[in-house]
Amino acid sequence: MTLFYHFDETQPLAGRLAMGVEYDGSRFCGFQRLKHAASVQQAIEDALAKVAGAPVRIHASGRTDSGVHATRQVIHFDPPVQRTEKAWIFGANTNLPRDVAVRWVKPVSDDFHSRLGALGRRYRYIFLNQISRPVLERANVTWCRDPLDADAMHRAAQALVGEHDFSSFRAAGCQSKTPWRQMHFVEVKRHGPLVVIDIQGNAFLHHMVRNIAGVLMQIGCGEHPVGWAAQVLAARDRAQGGLTAPAYGLYLVDVTYPAHFDLPHRYLGPHFLSALPDVLD
Repeated sequence: MTLFYHFDETQPLAGRLAMGVEYDGSRFCGFQRLKHAASVQQAIEDALAKVAGAPVRIHASGRTDSGVHATRQVIHFDPPVQRTEKAWIFGANTNLPRDVAVRWVKPVSDDFHSRLGALGRRYRYIFLNQISRPVLERANVTWCRDPLDADAMHRAAQALVGEHDFSSFRAAGCQSKTPWRQMHFVEVKRHGPLVVIDIQGNAFLHHMVRNIAGVLMQIGCGEHPVGWAAQVLAARDRAQGGLTAPAYGLYLVDVTYPAHFDLPHRYLGPHFLSALPDVLD
């Protein structure tokens, strides 16, 4: 997979633009712009406005929660002026804080919509499973000192694949009109001290992935049997759903769209997983 490529600095890009964004969500109160707190959306819009010399409004594939990270958040916007690929990327990154970066930009047709057109969202939840607490990774993984049985977690997670009512895994304040979601796959693997939950679905409810991670963690620790995940799902009751895992272990790693949009593809991340060949894609 190509990690380096040259940005075009001669041809101004016309029309609607799609953009890939990466961020560390630790200091942000989620993606969506807020009046009272820092948001990723505000940081990006402010940076793009400086490149354009005019206000810019962006639309994202989804709203990540406070503290959640992303390696491939996809946004789109209709720029008020034309700039080159290099100008959009380097100009935005020059004006963005160090915990947000633009990775790519691409012209798309006017029917592209980063949220409404998405076919699937993919998240990774990462546990650091060791007896001593993390230091360098403390804001980017969830520490679990009790041994986790990744194989049991994986077997339990298969009950969640398919179309289901995920009421047991939605936050009390979730505003979705329906609790039904389609899960494409849920995989749990161990890579040394890291236990990674890799999950993709058509969409997710508020706190859904974190609630799934909490249930699977309790199964991995031996607090509940493998069949408990299916029991929680069938209950359709959040009160039966166990713990909500912390936000800082969660990453939005991919958003899929119809192939004809031909958006750039990079390895999914996060970066400290890049040395593991079986989690690059």
